[in-house]
Amino acid sequence: MQYRHFGKINVKTSLLGFGTMRLPVINGNDSKINEEETIKMIRYAIDNGVTYIDTAYPYHGGNSETLVGKALQDGYRDKVILATKNPTWLINTAEDWDKYLNEQLSKLKTDHIDFYLQHCFDADGWKKFKKLNLWEKAMKAKAEGKIKYFGFSFHDEYEVFADILDSYDWDFCQIQLNYLDTDYQAGIKGLEKAAAKNIGVVIMEPLRGGKLVNDLPGNILNQIESFHISHKPVEWAFKWLAHRQEVTAILSGMSTMEQVKENIELFSREDMVPGCMSKEELTFFEDLATQWKNMKLVGCTNCQYCMPCPNGVNIPECFNAYNYAHSARGDAHEVSRKKYKILTKNQNDASNCVECGACESACPQNIPIIETLKTLHEELVK
Repeated sequence: MQYRHFGKINVKTSLLGFGTMRLPVINGNDSKINEEETIKMIRYAIDNGVTYIDTAYPYHGGNSETLVGKALQDGYRDKVILATKNPTWLINTAEDWDKYLNEQLSKLKTDHIDFYLQHCFDADGWKKFKKLNLWEKAMKAKAEGKIKYFGFSFHDEYEVFADILDSYDWDFCQIQLNYLDTDYQAGIKGLEKAAAKNIGVVIMEPLRGGKLVNDLPGNILNQIESFHISHKPVEWAFKWLAHRQEVTAILSGMSTMEQVKENIELFSREDMVPGCMSKEELTFFEDLATQWKNMKLVGCTNCQYCMPCPNGVNIPECFNAYNYAHSARGDAHEVSRKKYKILTKNQNDASNCVECGACESACPQNIPIIETLKTLHEELVK
Protein backbone atom coordinates (compact mmCIF):
# COMPACT_ATOMS: atom_id res chain seq x y z
CA MET A 1 0.00 0.00 0.00
CA GLN A 2 1.25 3.48 -0.88
CA TYR A 3 1.31 6.00 1.98
CA ARG A 4 1.68 9.79 2.11
CA HIS A 5 2.27 12.47 4.74
CA PHE A 6 -0.61 14.77 5.67
CA GLY A 7 0.94 18.14 4.99
CA LYS A 8 2.03 20.09 8.06
CA ILE A 9 0.60 17.66 10.64
CA ASN A 10 2.61 14.67 11.79
CA VAL A 11 0.32 12.02 10.28
CA LYS A 12 0.89 9.45 7.55
CA THR A 13 -2.02 7.80 5.77
CA SER A 14 -2.71 5.23 3.09
CA LEU A 15 -3.17 6.87 -0.30
CA LEU A 16 -6.38 4.86 -0.66
CA GLY A 17 -9.14 5.96 1.69
CA PHE A 18 -12.30 3.94 2.27
CA GLY A 19 -15.34 6.14 1.64
CA THR A 20 -18.57 4.87 3.19
CA MET A 21 -21.20 6.71 1.13
CA ARG A 22 -21.79 3.86 -1.34
CA LEU A 23 -21.82 0.74 0.84
CA PRO A 24 -23.65 -2.44 -0.23
CA VAL A 25 -27.36 -2.22 0.59
CA ILE A 26 -30.31 -4.59 0.85
CA ASN A 27 -33.03 -4.63 -1.84
CA GLY A 28 -31.82 -1.35 -3.29
CA ASN A 29 -32.77 0.58 -0.14
CA ASP A 30 -29.98 3.08 0.48
CA SER A 31 -30.81 3.25 4.20
CA LYS A 32 -30.50 -0.52 4.72
CA ILE A 33 -26.80 -1.32 4.69
CA ASN A 34 -25.72 -4.93 4.27
CA GLU A 35 -24.05 -4.99 7.66
CA GLU A 36 -22.28 -8.35 7.45
CA GLU A 37 -20.76 -7.67 4.03
CA THR A 38 -19.77 -4.11 4.89
CA ILE A 39 -17.93 -5.13 8.06
CA LYS A 40 -16.06 -7.77 6.07
CA MET A 41 -15.09 -5.20 3.45
CA ILE A 42 -13.91 -2.54 5.90
CA ARG A 43 -11.89 -5.01 7.99
CA TYR A 44 -10.37 -6.61 4.89
CA ALA A 45 -9.28 -3.16 3.72
CA ILE A 46 -7.70 -2.36 7.08
CA ASP A 47 -5.99 -5.76 7.26
CA ASN A 48 -4.46 -5.00 3.86
CA GLY A 49 -3.07 -1.56 4.58
CA VAL A 50 -5.93 0.96 4.35
CA THR A 51 -5.68 3.39 7.27
CA TYR A 52 -8.14 6.18 6.32
CA ILE A 53 -11.86 5.53 6.89
CA ASP A 54 -14.28 8.32 5.91
CA THR A 55 -17.95 8.64 6.82
CA ALA A 56 -20.47 11.42 7.46
CA TYR A 57 -23.66 12.15 9.38
CA PRO A 58 -26.15 11.81 6.45
CA TYR A 59 -24.66 8.86 4.55
CA HIS A 60 -27.07 5.97 4.01
CA GLY A 61 -29.92 7.71 5.76
CA GLY A 62 -27.79 8.42 8.81
CA ASN A 63 -26.74 4.79 9.26
CA SER A 64 -23.19 4.88 7.87
CA GLU A 65 -21.57 6.17 11.06
CA THR A 66 -23.29 3.52 13.18
CA LEU A 67 -22.11 0.75 10.85
CA VAL A 68 -18.55 2.12 10.74
CA GLY A 69 -18.58 2.17 14.54
CA LYS A 70 -19.45 -1.53 14.56
CA ALA A 71 -16.82 -2.37 11.95
CA LEU A 72 -14.11 -0.68 14.00
CA GLN A 73 -14.71 -2.78 17.11
CA ASP A 74 -12.43 -5.71 18.05
CA GLY A 75 -9.28 -3.60 17.92
CA TYR A 76 -9.79 -2.05 14.47
CA ARG A 77 -10.42 1.48 15.78
CA ASP A 78 -6.79 1.83 16.88
CA LYS A 79 -5.54 0.87 13.41
CA VAL A 80 -7.14 3.71 11.47
CA ILE A 81 -7.54 7.42 10.97
CA LEU A 82 -11.28 7.92 11.44
CA ALA A 83 -12.87 10.86 9.61
CA THR A 84 -16.43 12.14 9.78
CA LYS A 85 -18.21 15.43 9.21
CA ASN A 86 -20.34 17.91 11.13
CA PRO A 87 -23.62 18.47 9.17
CA THR A 88 -23.33 22.15 8.28
CA TRP A 89 -26.90 22.48 6.97
CA LEU A 90 -28.38 21.28 10.30
CA ILE A 91 -26.46 23.76 12.44
CA ASN A 92 -28.66 26.68 13.46
CA THR A 93 -27.03 27.55 16.80
CA ALA A 94 -23.54 27.13 18.19
CA GLU A 95 -24.93 24.55 20.59
CA ASP A 96 -26.08 22.43 17.63
CA TRP A 97 -22.45 21.94 16.65
CA ASP A 98 -21.68 20.26 19.99
CA LYS A 99 -24.90 18.25 19.88
CA TYR A 100 -24.08 16.61 16.57
CA LEU A 101 -20.44 15.98 17.47
CA ASN A 102 -21.48 14.19 20.66
CA GLU A 103 -24.09 12.17 18.77
CA GLN A 104 -21.48 11.15 16.22
CA LEU A 105 -19.02 10.06 18.89
CA SER A 106 -21.74 7.85 20.32
CA LYS A 107 -22.70 6.36 16.94
CA LEU A 108 -19.06 5.67 16.10
CA LYS A 109 -18.45 4.08 19.52
CA THR A 110 -15.31 6.13 20.11
CA ASP A 111 -14.09 8.84 22.49
CA HIS A 112 -12.45 10.86 19.72
CA ILE A 113 -12.56 11.50 15.98
CA ASP A 114 -9.18 11.80 14.30
CA PHE A 115 -10.18 13.99 11.34
CA TYR A 116 -13.34 16.07 11.79
CA LEU A 117 -14.64 18.10 8.87
CA GLN A 118 -17.17 20.87 8.48
CA HIS A 119 -19.27 19.15 5.85
CA CYS A 120 -20.05 20.43 2.37
CA PHE A 121 -18.92 24.05 2.73
CA ASP A 122 -20.41 26.48 0.23
CA ALA A 123 -20.81 30.26 0.46
CA ASP A 124 -23.91 30.03 2.67
CA GLY A 125 -22.46 27.40 4.98
CA TRP A 126 -19.28 29.45 5.28
CA LYS A 127 -21.23 32.57 6.28
CA LYS A 128 -23.11 30.60 8.92
CA PHE A 129 -19.85 29.10 10.24
CA LYS A 130 -18.36 32.56 10.77
CA LYS A 131 -21.57 34.07 12.15
CA LEU A 132 -21.90 31.36 14.81
CA ASN A 133 -18.16 31.44 15.54
CA LEU A 134 -17.95 27.67 15.09
CA TRP A 135 -14.17 27.77 14.79
CA GLU A 136 -14.09 28.36 18.54
CA LYS A 137 -16.31 25.31 19.02
CA ALA A 138 -13.88 23.21 17.00
CA MET A 139 -10.85 24.48 18.91
CA LYS A 140 -12.58 23.71 22.21
CA ALA A 141 -13.36 20.18 20.99
CA LYS A 142 -9.68 19.76 20.06
CA ALA A 143 -8.59 20.95 23.48
CA GLU A 144 -10.98 18.46 25.10
CA GLY A 145 -9.63 15.62 22.98
CA LYS A 146 -12.90 14.95 21.19
CA ILE A 147 -11.28 15.63 17.80
CA LYS A 148 -7.63 15.61 16.82
CA TYR A 149 -7.62 17.58 13.57
CA PHE A 150 -10.15 19.95 12.02
CA GLY A 151 -10.80 20.55 8.34
CA PHE A 152 -13.61 20.99 5.83
CA SER A 153 -15.08 19.46 2.68
CA PHE A 154 -15.95 21.85 -0.11
CA HIS A 155 -18.51 22.36 -2.90
CA ASP A 156 -18.54 25.86 -4.38
CA GLU A 157 -16.48 28.25 -6.51
CA TYR A 158 -12.71 28.62 -6.15
CA GLU A 159 -13.00 32.13 -4.70
CA VAL A 160 -15.03 30.81 -1.77
CA PHE A 161 -12.49 28.04 -1.25
CA ALA A 162 -9.61 30.54 -1.20
CA ASP A 163 -11.40 32.70 1.36
CA ILE A 164 -12.06 29.71 3.63
CA LEU A 165 -8.49 28.50 3.35
CA ASP A 166 -7.04 31.94 4.15
CA SER A 167 -9.33 32.68 7.12
CA TYR A 168 -8.20 30.04 9.63
CA ASP A 169 -5.29 27.71 10.30
CA TRP A 170 -6.94 24.55 8.96
CA ASP A 171 -5.32 21.16 9.47
CA PHE A 172 -6.54 19.67 6.17
CA CYS A 173 -9.29 19.93 3.56
CA GLN A 174 -11.29 17.74 1.19
CA ILE A 175 -12.15 18.65 -2.41
CA GLN A 176 -13.69 17.08 -5.49
CA LEU A 177 -11.11 16.39 -8.17
CA ASN A 178 -10.60 14.11 -11.16
CA TYR A 179 -9.33 14.53 -14.71
CA LEU A 180 -12.75 15.85 -15.77
CA ASP A 181 -13.12 18.42 -12.93
CA THR A 182 -9.80 20.25 -13.10
CA ASP A 183 -11.46 23.68 -13.35
CA TYR A 184 -14.58 22.86 -11.36
CA GLN A 185 -15.15 24.05 -7.77
CA ALA A 186 -11.76 24.20 -5.99
CA GLY A 187 -10.08 22.40 -8.89
CA ILE A 188 -6.36 22.24 -9.55
CA LYS A 189 -5.98 25.85 -8.37
CA GLY A 190 -7.44 24.92 -5.01
CA LEU A 191 -5.25 21.84 -4.70
CA GLU A 192 -2.14 23.90 -5.37
CA LYS A 193 -3.20 26.69 -2.99
CA ALA A 194 -3.71 24.22 -0.15
CA ALA A 195 -0.37 22.57 -0.88
CA ALA A 196 1.35 25.97 -0.82
CA LYS A 197 0.09 26.31 2.75
CA ASN A 198 1.35 22.77 3.50
CA ILE A 199 -2.22 21.60 4.07
CA GLY A 200 -3.02 17.97 3.31
CA VAL A 201 -5.74 17.43 0.71
CA VAL A 202 -8.19 14.51 0.64
CA ILE A 203 -9.80 13.86 -2.74
CA MET A 204 -13.47 12.92 -3.13
CA GLU A 205 -15.27 11.85 -6.31
CA PRO A 206 -12.08 10.59 -7.99
CA LEU A 207 -14.25 8.47 -10.30
CA ARG A 208 -17.14 10.97 -10.51
CA GLY A 209 -19.55 8.54 -8.89
CA GLY A 210 -18.33 5.73 -11.14
CA LYS A 211 -18.87 7.65 -14.36
CA LEU A 212 -15.14 7.60 -15.19
CA VAL A 213 -15.33 3.81 -15.04
CA ASN A 214 -18.76 2.51 -16.03
CA ASP A 215 -20.49 5.29 -17.95
CA LEU A 216 -17.85 6.59 -20.32
CA PRO A 217 -19.19 7.87 -23.66
CA GLY A 218 -18.40 5.42 -26.45
CA ASN A 219 -15.87 7.61 -28.25
CA ILE A 220 -14.03 8.35 -25.00
CA LEU A 221 -13.86 4.67 -24.07
CA ASN A 222 -12.66 3.75 -27.57
CA GLN A 223 -9.79 6.23 -27.33
CA ILE A 224 -8.73 4.91 -23.93
CA GLU A 225 -8.83 1.32 -25.15
CA SER A 226 -6.84 2.13 -28.29
CA PHE A 227 -4.18 4.20 -26.48
CA HIS A 228 -0.78 2.53 -26.82
CA ILE A 229 -0.43 2.29 -23.03
CA SER A 230 -2.95 -0.21 -21.71
CA HIS A 231 -4.79 0.52 -18.44
CA LYS A 232 -8.39 0.11 -17.36
CA PRO A 233 -10.38 3.36 -17.01
CA VAL A 234 -10.33 2.99 -13.21
CA GLU A 235 -6.54 2.69 -13.22
CA TRP A 236 -6.12 5.81 -15.32
CA ALA A 237 -8.49 7.82 -13.09
CA PHE A 238 -6.66 6.90 -9.89
CA LYS A 239 -3.23 7.20 -11.46
CA TRP A 240 -4.02 10.70 -12.72
CA LEU A 241 -4.57 11.75 -9.10
CA ALA A 242 -1.66 9.77 -7.67
CA HIS A 243 0.58 11.69 -10.07
CA ARG A 244 -0.08 14.90 -8.13
CA GLN A 245 2.27 15.20 -5.15
CA GLU A 246 -0.20 17.61 -3.50
CA VAL A 247 -2.75 14.79 -3.10
CA THR A 248 -2.62 13.17 0.34
CA ALA A 249 -5.45 10.61 0.20
CA ILE A 250 -7.95 9.48 -2.43
CA LEU A 251 -11.37 8.36 -1.25
CA SER A 252 -13.11 5.52 -3.02
CA GLY A 253 -16.74 4.71 -2.21
CA MET A 254 -16.49 0.94 -2.50
CA SER A 255 -19.67 -1.11 -2.83
CA THR A 256 -18.35 -4.66 -3.25
CA MET A 257 -15.51 -6.79 -1.95
CA GLU A 258 -14.31 -7.08 -5.54
CA GLN A 259 -13.85 -3.31 -5.68
CA VAL A 260 -12.01 -3.34 -2.35
CA LYS A 261 -9.57 -5.99 -3.54
CA GLU A 262 -9.05 -4.34 -6.92
CA ASN A 263 -8.38 -0.94 -5.35
CA ILE A 264 -5.96 -2.34 -2.77
CA GLU A 265 -4.01 -4.09 -5.51
CA LEU A 266 -3.95 -0.91 -7.60
CA PHE A 267 -2.87 1.38 -4.75
CA SER A 268 -0.13 -1.07 -3.76
CA ARG A 269 1.61 -0.75 -7.12
CA GLU A 270 5.03 0.85 -7.24
CA ASP A 271 3.96 3.28 -9.96
CA MET A 272 1.23 4.96 -7.85
CA VAL A 273 3.59 7.73 -6.79
CA PRO A 274 4.01 11.46 -7.52
CA GLY A 275 5.16 12.02 -11.09
CA CYS A 276 3.91 8.63 -12.30
CA MET A 277 2.38 9.96 -15.53
CA SER A 278 4.31 11.14 -18.57
CA LYS A 279 3.65 14.41 -20.38
CA GLU A 280 2.14 12.41 -23.24
CA GLU A 281 -0.30 10.67 -20.90
CA LEU A 282 -1.31 13.91 -19.20
CA THR A 283 -1.93 15.59 -22.57
CA PHE A 284 -3.97 12.60 -23.71
CA PHE A 285 -6.34 12.90 -20.74
CA GLU A 286 -6.50 16.67 -21.02
CA ASP A 287 -7.73 16.23 -24.60
CA LEU A 288 -10.20 13.53 -23.55
CA ALA A 289 -11.61 15.77 -20.83
CA THR A 290 -12.08 18.63 -23.31
CA GLN A 291 -14.04 16.36 -25.65
CA TRP A 292 -16.16 15.01 -22.80
CA LYS A 293 -17.02 18.47 -21.45
CA ASN A 294 -18.34 19.46 -24.87
CA MET A 295 -21.00 16.73 -24.81
CA LYS A 296 -23.56 18.74 -22.79
CA LEU A 297 -23.69 16.22 -19.96
CA VAL A 298 -25.17 16.87 -16.51
CA GLY A 299 -22.46 16.82 -13.83
CA CYS A 300 -24.33 14.46 -11.50
CA THR A 301 -22.12 12.15 -9.41
CA ASN A 302 -25.03 10.08 -8.01
CA CYS A 303 -24.20 11.22 -4.48
CA GLN A 304 -27.93 10.91 -3.62
CA TYR A 305 -27.97 14.13 -1.57
CA CYS A 306 -31.07 15.16 -3.55
CA MET A 307 -32.89 11.97 -2.62
CA PRO A 308 -35.47 10.96 -1.70
CA CYS A 309 -37.53 13.40 -3.74
CA PRO A 310 -40.79 14.12 -1.85
CA ASN A 311 -42.68 13.58 -5.11
CA GLY A 312 -40.96 10.38 -6.16
CA VAL A 313 -38.70 11.67 -8.95
CA ASN A 314 -35.57 9.51 -9.26
CA ILE A 315 -33.37 12.47 -10.06
CA PRO A 316 -30.03 10.64 -10.51
CA GLU A 317 -31.59 8.05 -12.84
CA CYS A 318 -33.29 10.76 -14.89
CA PHE A 319 -29.90 12.43 -15.30
CA ASN A 320 -28.30 9.09 -16.13
CA ALA A 321 -30.79 8.53 -18.95
CA TYR A 322 -30.24 12.05 -20.29
CA ASN A 323 -26.45 11.76 -20.14
CA TYR A 324 -26.56 8.46 -22.00
CA ALA A 325 -28.67 10.09 -24.73
CA HIS A 326 -25.93 12.68 -25.21
CA SER A 327 -23.08 10.19 -25.28
CA ALA A 328 -21.43 9.13 -28.53
CA ARG A 329 -22.76 5.56 -28.41
CA GLY A 330 -24.64 4.43 -31.49
CA ASP A 331 -27.72 3.26 -29.59
CA ALA A 332 -27.75 6.21 -27.20
CA HIS A 333 -31.17 7.72 -27.87
CA GLU A 334 -32.99 4.41 -28.17
CA VAL A 335 -31.54 3.06 -24.91
CA SER A 336 -32.17 6.34 -23.10
CA ARG A 337 -35.83 6.44 -24.13
CA LYS A 338 -36.27 2.85 -22.88
CA LYS A 339 -34.65 3.75 -19.54
CA TYR A 340 -36.91 6.76 -19.23
CA LYS A 341 -40.05 4.76 -20.07
CA ILE A 342 -39.29 2.51 -17.10
CA LEU A 343 -38.99 5.57 -14.85
CA THR A 344 -42.29 6.87 -16.24
CA LYS A 345 -44.03 3.54 -15.66
CA ASN A 346 -42.89 3.61 -12.02
CA GLN A 347 -43.87 7.29 -11.66
CA ASN A 348 -40.25 8.25 -11.04
CA ASP A 349 -39.86 10.46 -14.12
CA ALA A 350 -39.40 14.23 -14.26
CA SER A 351 -43.09 14.91 -14.91
CA ASN A 352 -43.69 14.38 -11.18
CA CYS A 353 -41.53 17.37 -10.25
CA VAL A 354 -43.52 20.15 -8.53
CA GLU A 355 -40.53 22.53 -8.41
CA CYS A 356 -40.34 22.59 -4.61
CA GLY A 357 -36.57 23.19 -4.83
CA ALA A 358 -35.59 20.80 -2.03
CA CYS A 359 -33.22 18.98 -4.39
CA GLU A 360 -31.42 22.11 -5.56
CA SER A 361 -30.68 23.30 -2.03
CA ALA A 362 -29.17 19.88 -1.26
CA CYS A 363 -27.12 19.40 -4.44
CA PRO A 364 -23.37 19.83 -3.81
CA GLN A 365 -22.76 20.15 -7.55
CA ASN A 366 -25.08 23.19 -7.80
CA ILE A 367 -26.93 21.61 -10.73
CA PRO A 368 -30.04 23.58 -11.88
CA ILE A 369 -32.08 20.44 -11.28
CA ILE A 370 -35.57 21.81 -11.94
CA GLU A 371 -34.78 23.28 -15.35
CA THR A 372 -32.66 20.27 -16.31
CA LEU A 373 -35.53 17.91 -15.47
CA LYS A 374 -37.81 19.94 -17.74
CA THR A 375 -35.29 19.79 -20.56
CA LEU A 376 -34.59 16.08 -20.32
CA HIS A 377 -38.30 15.21 -19.99
CA GLU A 378 -39.17 17.13 -23.15
CA GLU A 379 -36.33 15.43 -25.02
CA LEU A 380 -36.78 11.86 -23.80
CA VAL A 381 -40.56 11.60 -24.25
CA LYS A 382 -40.33 12.53 -27.94
